[in-house]
Amino acid sequence: MQARNARIGLRLFAVYLLFYSGFVLLNAFSPDTMRATPIEGINLAIIYGFGLIIAAFVLAILYGFLCRSEVPNDEEEVQK
Repeated sequence: MQARNARIGLRLFAVYLLFYSGFVLLNAFSPDTMRATPIEGINLAIIYGFGLIIAAFVLAILYGFLCRSEVPNDEEEVQK
């Protein structure tokens, strides 16, 4: 069970790493792109940054959902 949870965590981390790497690479190599204001004067850097924060929460919730244990824990087995 722990190995499965670790694999899930590493995969979700890799997904987040791709999002974050895109953010860093855009800032480093295309700062003009990040200065663009697609929504009501808010630049892309701010939107992308908030997107990263929201993505972290979503991935954390997804991890918690995927790692739920369907097997009863040890205390419940002992009481039977």
